[in-house]
Amino acid sequence: MVRPYTMTGGRTRPEPEFDLIALVVGDVDVTPELPVGPEQAALLRLCRANALSVAELAAETDLPVGVVRVLLGDLLDAEYIRVSRPVPPALLPDEHILQEVIDGLRAL
Repeated sequence: MVRPYTMTGGRTRPEPEFDLIALVVGDVDVTPELPVGPEQAALLRLCRANALSVAELAAETDLPVGVVRVLLGDLLDAEYIRVSRPVPPALLPDEHILQEVIDGLRAL
């Protein structure tokens, strides 16, 4: 059993901060030449096949979310993953506009 602070090198805050619903996609295949630890290799294997959220990666690897965020920050710095951040609520369509679209579709 490895302590979480050992996996993250004592770091507790990732750069950049990851939302739980941010989608992670792996850009590289895991090979022996890749300079990553076993936890990071597991994260890369999981998100290589399809996009997974940070929360899903934490659940699949049975690691604390904080540890997963720090490890993902390292992978992002190395350009081994891509992260799609969720749309901020301020940029989502207004409920009034959506209701007008629904009403327009019903009128067809």
